[in-house]
Amino acid sequence: MDRRQLAEFLQSRRARVQPADVGLPAGTRRRTPGLRREEAARLAGISVDYYTRLEQARGPRPSRQVLSALARALRLSDDERAHLYHLSGELPAPPIGPSPDVPAGILHLLDRLDDTPAYVIDVKYEILAWNPMAAALLGDPTTWPPGRRNMLWNMFGSELSAIALADPQSSAFADECVAELRAAAAQYPQDPGIHGLIARLRAASPEFVRRWEQLRVYVRRGSTTKHVRHPVIGELTLECEVLDVAGHGQRLIVYTAAPGTPSADALKLLGVVGTQWPADYLT
Repeated sequence: MDRRQLAEFLQSRRARVQPADVGLPAGTRRRTPGLRREEAARLAGISVDYYTRLEQARGPRPSRQVLSALARALRLSDDERAHLYHLSGELPAPPIGPSPDVPAGILHLLDRLDDTPAYVIDVKYEILAWNPMAAALLGDPTTWPPGRRNMLWNMFGSELSAIALADPQSSAFADECVAELRAAAAQYPQDPGIHGLIARLRAASPEFVRRWEQLRVYVRRGSTTKHVRHPVIGELTLECEVLDVAGHGQRLIVYTAAPGTPSADALKLLGVVGTQWPADYLT
């Protein structure tokens, strides 16, 4: 492990990522280019102290899980991700499950969609990347507790699950999500993340167990109509486009509204309102 080169590489990649790229406010007192250390650590789901020690060339050898999280947080390309692994004395392993690293081209596309909510999930509904408009519409994942950036867990394991699942639209969506998770488990039979999530959900939610035991299989394609209740601007009716990120076990989700509709006007307002969501509003 080359601690000095690893530290320099992390510093340089952190300086390249702008706060707006990951849905964070730039602020008026920012003295460093790119992200602050605490912001990079939060995006990667690790402690600020641990990240700081890595950048100071005095940290322990990062695990593969930490390396993957850092690559995602710092928006590394495939080549940069491989370089990060090599600096840490690791070889990038061939995937046995959905990739946790969003392709650089998809991240750049998210940046360009500055008036359209869009985010990336993997096949187990882990939220991997999002743009500021998605954070404004659905809540800012950077404020959620560790382990809560999973839409299935928020659907079945949160304190608001019973209320959410009582809604017919939410209940039907939950049916489809569980059926998709079963398809993902068959597609990636060795992936520990998928099987760990299934075990957690089975232990936490009878509603999940009931749906899981129905043995339904489903893969979402194309577009659907979604009705979203925003706590500030109210009801929106949006078209939800689901686009496959080929070869990565990921999907790009894009929300649009028909021109001239109240929901189109609401999306414009959303860009002004920003992420005014309660921290515990996760469903």
